[in-house]
Amino acid sequence: MITIDVTGRAPMYEQICRGICGEIAKGVLKENDRIPAARVLAKELGINPNTVAKAYGILERDGIIYSVAGKGCFVAKHEGKADKRFTEGFEQKAREAYAAGVPRETLIEIVERVCAEGRQNGGGER
Repeated sequence: MITIDVTGRAPMYEQICRGICGEIAKGVLKENDRIPAARVLAKELGINPNTVAKAYGILERDGIIYSVAGKGCFVAKHEGKADKRFTEGFEQKAREAYAAGVPRETLIEIVERVCAEGRQNGGGER
């Protein structure tokens, strides 16, 4: 389920991208699953259909979804592209922290804590 924070700093189209990528990363959406039409999702979220169309365009450009004329948009073959949207910058930040002297064990503890919190909040491991 995609939710939009209208008071948030992130643009709505980016929130939609993250929402769909999150559904793919969690396995809720699988390869070749149909995603809602832009107008349908826009109506559900109470936003302009052009905003959803922009998000879909970005996801298609990134190879996360594909469209079929007259049929709609579908989840593309999962090649880690949806995951990458979430991990971009993570590796760089970890390198910076390690180079700055943060011990390896501390970095591992942070990742384990985040994963544990995610499991407690209904997330899961793959």
